[in-house]
Amino acid sequence: MAFERERTTNTFNLQALFGLKQIPCDTHMRTILDDIDPRLLRPAFTDLFRHLQRGKYLERFVSFRGPDLLASDGTTHFSSDTIHCPRCLQKRSRNGVVSYSHRMLGMAVVHPDFREVVPRCPEPILQQDGTTKGDGERSASARALESFRREHPKLPVIIVEDALRAEGPHVRILKRHRIPFILSVKPGKQTHLFAQVNQAKEDRRQADEGVREQMAQDLCAQMDQADQDRLVQVLTLVDPDGTVHHDRWLTDAALNKTYADERVGMLDYWELGGRDVRHFRWITDLELTAETVSDIARGGRAGALADRERDVQYPQEPGLCVRAQFRPRPEALGDGLCPADDVGVLVDQAQQIGDGLFPALWAKMGSKRRLWKKVLSLFECFHFPSFRQLYETLLNFQKIPLPNTSYTLRVQE
Repeated sequence: MAFERERTTNTFNLQALFGLKQIPCDTHMRTILDDIDPRLLRPAFTDLFRHLQRGKYLERFVSFRGPDLLASDGTTHFSSDTIHCPRCLQKRSRNGVVSYSHRMLGMAVVHPDFREVVPRCPEPILQQDGTTKGDGERSASARALESFRREHPKLPVIIVEDALRAEGPHVRILKRHRIPFILSVKPGKQTHLFAQVNQAKEDRRQADEGVREQMAQDLCAQMDQADQDRLVQVLTLVDPDGTVHHDRWLTDAALNKTYADERVGMLDYWELGGRDVRHFRWITDLELTAETVSDIARGGRAGALADRERDVQYPQEPGLCVRAQFRPRPEALGDGLCPADDVGVLVDQAQQIGDGLFPALWAKMGSKRRLWKKVLSLFECFHFPSFRQLYETLLNFQKIPLPNTSYTLRVQE
């Protein structure tokens, strides 16, 4: 309703810059979006993505091996202990309290060197996907990958996902779609995999702690390639600023006991900078060598960076995230509000990627919050026929000194 009041007082800019003539009230807008099947919004994501491709703006997102990095993760966009609808996911706590939620599986093209991400259409996590978080995300991921390959049958990507997807069925789905992977793993979930790594470390220790160093070297030289693949390899690099990058990897390991035929590489990565120590673990079907492990580690961390940007940057920007307005209704048919919000994020990110003025303006302002504040101040005071003129005005804006005028205050008796 506040925006409706603004619309009546600043008609020119809203019509010129956004083509806006009339908007529904917030309740009616939610009613419309709630009834939209998220799959109907997929063409909007695909069209915007192809515009970026044709303009060659996505060439900067090419990773170390050529394909783009595609990060995927689940997100909860509504949660309540009281408000719910028939489509809500339910979770019962130990004390018997039932919480209701709506969740989506988000996907985005990312790069470790850039803050920008290119969102893909999110996939809703449905009740029939399973009762646990892992089951729901795995089922939604299978549908999302089918849709992604149907829309982009030849686009090379490397997918980056969390430990919930580091399981045999999902790995086989990725291989069927010809998608290499970098998947996080945890000792508590992939116990068989970590047992192999511990055994490989012990084999390496025995080889390195021979009677003499030369004997250990002779032992390694006499091993065939299969035996060497079962030894842990180590690489340590130091940046000019003193940050230490320590990689330890195993090139051939069984994913787990059930899927022993699925062979993967295991990479342990530590980053030591000052007092901070960061530790990550991944499995991958990419080749692990001294020349590639650093890039694979950077690719694995890109997923966590994209998740941080999504959770921190956008919801804090005023007016950019509308998911806080979501309220499930019993008669609603879909989850259209969340994908519609992501379309807005994609437009914002496309502007950052393709418009040279916006990054320059962002750098000058220092933060997006300050940038939007300045844009809004000009938006409310002046008429602009285009965003380019608005950005150029703000980029070249100089403070105008007040005229040197003296005023006399007269008090009427």
